[in-house]
Amino acid sequence: MDKAIIRITRTALFTALLVSLQAATLPFGSTLVTGSVVNLLLILAALFLDLPAAAAVGLLSPAVAKFLGIGPLWSLIPFIALGNLVLISVWRAVIRRWGQGWRALGAAALLAAPAKTAALYLGIVQFAVPTLLRLPLQQASAVSALFSLPQLVTALVGGAAAVALFPALRLAVPEPPSRG
Repeated sequence: MDKAIIRITRTALFTALLVSLQAATLPFGSTLVTGSVVNLLLILAALFLDLPAAAAVGLLSPAVAKFLGIGPLWSLIPFIALGNLVLISVWRAVIRRWGQGWRALGAAALLAAPAKTAALYLGIVQFAVPTLLRLPLQQASAVSALFSLPQLVTALVGGAAAVALFPALRLAVPEPPSRG
């Protein structure tokens, strides 16, 4: 099969999995469960797709989720997409530099989680909530609380799950054939 077709198929598959698992975990009512699953899939996309395809998954997922009625406020979507992109980029940079061994995977998990959290905290808590949203104090506090420490926890849990699952998944998922 052509590499481009495999790339498009994998990108669509990761996007569909991400959105469906967001919807499936929503009834649990837990940011920890849903956020951890989302971060796991974003990280796996970073590991199994090239940067443009993984970025597409991370950028599309909050908008698609919103269209399905499970996403955040429209004005927060660009900030969430940026946080996803930071997570994906840090994972890819660490893996590209240090390989796919346990140490590299662990380092990626420990570096990417605070990077994503910082992007979300600065973008949403420090900028969007006070400047764009103009919410009542109680609602502003609730939104701010969701985009601080819980984001670090879910990114770390998703990273730990990726570290545990990736070696087996790498063996199960073949690389696309090279042309020629």
